[in-house]
Amino acid sequence: MKLSAWMNTNLGTQGYRLTREESRRLALGLRFPTAVCWVLVATGVALESAPLLAALSVIGAVAGIARRHPFDYVWNHAARHLFRAPAVPPNPMRRRHAFKVATVMLVALTALFAAGLTTAGLVLGVMLLAACGAVTVFNFCIPSALMALWARRPREVRPA
Repeated sequence: MKLSAWMNTNLGTQGYRLTREESRRLALGLRFPTAVCWVLVATGVALESAPLLAALSVIGAVAGIARRHPFDYVWNHAARHLFRAPAVPPNPMRRRHAFKVATVMLVALTALFAAGLTTAGLVLGVMLLAACGAVTVFNFCIPSALMALWARRPREVRPA
């Protein structure tokens, strides 16, 4: 399987139903919120900044609940015009669930740095950055992939 086909399949795993052409046209826009988050989380981890990571936790929580990530609004109303790109669609449920997982990790990261547990914070921070990097570069969302596996598991039939 070609890399582009695999990356398009990864968007399907997140819950998007896009043609290859739609996927190509939305490539930058769908990566924008996770790329911005990656930069901000990397900054928060590098500075060991509990306040910055706490603010990102709030953004993540909103992204997990709302149909659009807060940074989708930045893309749709400003950044996309620089690239003559289309607006991004609302986030599918699986992608929103993944944002909830990231929010839990951000809250834990905030608590670790606030408590002075720097080594544990750095380890968790690197893990979060690796996951965020995978979705930003390859559209490979680990929580979405795990949810897809869970949805495809064989159901146990229990006798009545």
